[in-house]
Amino acid sequence: MSTHTPGAAPESARIHNIGYRHYDGQRLGRAYARRSLFSQSLRGAYGLGRSAKSKVLPMILFAVMCVPAAIIVAVAVATKASKLPLEYTNYALVTQAVIGLFLAAQAPQSVSRDLRFKTVPLYFSRPIERVDYVLAKYAAMASALFVLTAAPLLVLYAGALLAKMDFADQTKWFAQGMVSVALLSVLFAGLGLVIAALTPRRGFGVAAIIATLTITYGAVSTVQAIAHTTESTGTIQWFGLFSPISLIDGVQTALLGASSGFPGGEGPSTAVGLLYLLVVLGLVAGSYAVLMRRYRRAGL
Repeated sequence: MSTHTPGAAPESARIHNIGYRHYDGQRLGRAYARRSLFSQSLRGAYGLGRSAKSKVLPMILFAVMCVPAAIIVAVAVATKASKLPLEYTNYALVTQAVIGLFLAAQAPQSVSRDLRFKTVPLYFSRPIERVDYVLAKYAAMASALFVLTAAPLLVLYAGALLAKMDFADQTKWFAQGMVSVALLSVLFAGLGLVIAALTPRRGFGVAAIIATLTITYGAVSTVQAIAHTTESTGTIQWFGLFSPISLIDGVQTALLGASSGFPGGEGPSTAVGLLYLLVVLGLVAGSYAVLMRRYRRAGL
């Protein structure tokens, strides 16, 4: 005999309230989420935690940055040189193409996919906020560039000390070089992330970053060379305001005592160097503001 009660749901269709277990653990909050996003983005810039294919390019570029420094050190030690043939502050200028390739490859990887696949709103759910995302991504990209540019300087410094060069001079020049690449890293990270965030397609972002860095430097160098050959030397320092790498060159020449990469070695005066610094800081602040505005729309 069936015991089914008229009007009641059959056993197979009955919904049981099994409930949910309440979470009593520690809630780590925004700071932990921000640190995690920073760590993940920094590791991702070098392919760590990603596929083996993702590690190839950043590791090759890192090696390309460091190998010339090791060769310079080996030559200096073998010849018992009294000073390094290449200044710490000039190393990033010489290897700017490698830095540009690294930025072009990794800045879109850091932000473009989140925008393209519309995963940004997931980040902005509790507890992380827009400012946390932007700061974490900006700090991670700047840190990745600093690692790339500071590592060869550390190789040069260690080699100089092994070659028994003057400790005080080498330490002073090494510190100047570190300040210079730190400023370069913050500036380039901001510009690269802005371009990548405005061009969600990764390929377009890569091309746009390379074009921006290459075309501006090429144009400025050409105009400066023309000004030098026509003896219009007073205008050389002003043209340097229109290229990111020239801005760094001008700041370190005027304010850090480095030798200039401008034609004829004629870097900006101290007063103009302060203007260079203000432009750099303005570009950094402007990049941050553009990113904040970009992610205000993306988070809706």
